[in-house]
Amino acid sequence: VGGILYVIGTPIGNLADLTRRGESTLKSVDLIAAEDTRVSRKLLNHYNIQTPLISYHDNNETSQAEKLLGRLILGENIGLISDAGTPCISDPGYRLVNSAQQHGIEVVTIPGPSAVTAALSISGIPTDHYYFEGFLPAKKGRKTRFELLESLPATIVIYESPLRVLRTLRDIEKYWGSRVVSICREMTKIYEETFVGML
Repeated sequence: VGGILYVIGTPIGNLADLTRRGESTLKSVDLIAAEDTRVSRKLLNHYNIQTPLISYHDNNETSQAEKLLGRLILGENIGLISDAGTPCISDPGYRLVNSAQQHGIEVVTIPGPSAVTAALSISGIPTDHYYFEGFLPAKKGRKTRFELLESLPATIVIYESPLRVLRTLRDIEKYWGSRVVSICREMTKIYEETFVGML
């Protein structure tokens, strides 16, 4: 029959945002596959979770997915977490989820905090239709992405590094013209800020 793969949402900043179900699942699984074990260890220590950790990130995703699948097939239950938010949403995980599904392994979501929906909720911008772009290409293909997104009749959510925010704002104005933007940073943390304005 095999084990169960749990895809578990983790806090996007404030450690208190882990759900009770997320906590109990992390305590009960046989193994936790974490994007960065150093980051995840802080969360697990906060909740006194002693479950063994294994790294599962962009650079080892293919090889680790195969190993983790083997353990699932043997009946182990595994929790998949990212550094912040939900695995597979601009984070590693989809290869393991896809492979588990193809092998008849049950995949269960344990929803939790989401930077996408958190940002939308405080943006003051219409959310009845939105498109999640995730991270834009840093170089190759960037102009093409902006051109493709320009005509979408929806609010567009983009993840961006603090080092590239100004460049991205300039590109938004260059390719899309004047429009309302909302920048959310440090969400759920002490220094949370939201800036809304017209470009």
